[in-house]
Amino acid sequence: MDFGKVADSAVKDVDFTLPPDGVQTAKTLAHTQPVKHPDFFVGCAKWGRKEWVGMIYPPKTKEANFLDEYVKHFNSIELNAVFYSIPNADLIRKWRQKTEENAGHHFVFCPKFSRTITHIKRLKDAEVPTDLYLSSIHEFGQYLGPCFLQLGDNFGPRNADILDNYLKHLPQDLEVFVEVRHEEWFSDPAVRSTFFEMLAKYKKGAVITDASGRRDCVHMELTIPEIFIRFVGNGAAHQASDFARVDEWVERIKAWQEKGLKKTYFFLHQHDEKDTPILANYTIQQFNKHLGSNIPPIKFLGDDGDITKQGELF
Repeated sequence: MDFGKVADSAVKDVDFTLPPDGVQTAKTLAHTQPVKHPDFFVGCAKWGRKEWVGMIYPPKTKEANFLDEYVKHFNSIELNAVFYSIPNADLIRKWRQKTEENAGHHFVFCPKFSRTITHIKRLKDAEVPTDLYLSSIHEFGQYLGPCFLQLGDNFGPRNADILDNYLKHLPQDLEVFVEVRHEEWFSDPAVRSTFFEMLAKYKKGAVITDASGRRDCVHMELTIPEIFIRFVGNGAAHQASDFARVDEWVERIKAWQEKGLKKTYFFLHQHDEKDTPILANYTIQQFNKHLGSNIPPIKFLGDDGDITKQGELF
């Protein structure tokens, strides 16, 4: 993931402090009550990483079996694979079957809307591809989580009416989180307020993307009592910094939980995905320790292919 990437030498100069809660967050959590058992989902954006063979996937695991292994370690995925084309229903059913056969716990797919809808059609006259997309992802059944509507860098506030009309015509029971990237969504106070009020009106969530070079996307606005965080780490050389950033997120999520936050979706990205399972496992450990989640830790493999004890990693 290259969005928000800065030069390696510049990472140390980034202020990663999380901003205060936004205005819409206060409105959203004003009338909610803490839930006894909030839900937590931690995952990655892809399962097809060859670098994870011998790390968390058994040696000689074939690419065709990467999903089979991924669902043994994580309870969710931010599914980017369906972004590049409208997904085929048969393929979705195949992925669901692999999950049914291999996941020993509840698992959810959070599929990104296909780029035909968001980047080519730009949400205009997109009824046909949207219907095809929704028909296919419905095949996930019980494994379908919220969908992820990511709009391009050049989709700015002048398209607000188009976005409003598109959200209005989506099925009301479809869980959706929206990510915008054009800077004017955040820099103009009036535009910012209108945008988050729109999401709240349609009961759609706002994606928070925590990337080094785009701190404006860390907007800290909740439009529903759920969060969808895309955390972009900076690799093994900056592991201590990334762990500290996760720690700060744990503090903020805990504060939101005390006000009624119901669900947390936390997806780990890195510009080099090799070490993402380590970052994800640290996140899981901290969530379990401080937030009351009960997510199984990731099982790492030693040089001999046996499972490595967690204490030997951290």
